[in-house]
Amino acid sequence: MHPSSEPVILVAFDGSAESRRALEYGAKLLRPSHVEILTAWEPLHRQAARAAGGAGMMQTDFSSAVESADNDDPAYVHALETCQEGVALAESLGLKAHAHLVESATSIWSALVDAAKELSPDAIVTGTRGIKGIRSLFTSSTADNLVSNAGLPVLIVPPEESDLV
Repeated sequence: MHPSSEPVILVAFDGSAESRRALEYGAKLLRPSHVEILTAWEPLHRQAARAAGGAGMMQTDFSSAVESADNDDPAYVHALETCQEGVALAESLGLKAHAHLVESATSIWSALVDAAKELSPDAIVTGTRGIKGIRSLFTSSTADNLVSNAGLPVLIVPPEESDLV
C-alpha cells in the first residue's frame, strides 16, 4: 500500500491500443492521485540472440559486440518515446504521472512485478490482447502472470470487442 491516502496505480504501458484503454479505464475507475507509467524494454542485442535461438541457429553472446550505451539502442529509444506518450496521455486525463523504464531480462511480466515491488503501488493496471482459442495455448499472457505473481490487485482491461483476436 502506498504511504499517501490517495491511490497510486502502476500502469503497464507499451503504446498499444490495449494499454491506452487500460490507462483510461484505470484513471476512471480507480481515481488515483497519480500514476506510475511503466514501459518494459529489451535491448536489441538480446532480441537478436533470442530470435537466432528460436530459429534453431547457434546462440551467440551478442552483448560483447555492443559497445554503445543504452540510449543509443533503438529499442531503448523507442521504449522511452512510448513511455513519454503514456505520461502525456495520463496528464491529458488530469493525472500526475511519473515515467519508468525497466529493462526486461527474462519476461515482461517479471519486469513489471519487480518494478511493482520497488514502486509500491496500490494496484497494477494492464490491458490484454484477448487472445482466444488455440493461439492462447502458445502465447504467454502478461495479465495472467501478473495476477498470479504480483501480490497486488490487478485491473485487467480487455480490448474493445471489435479488437478481440
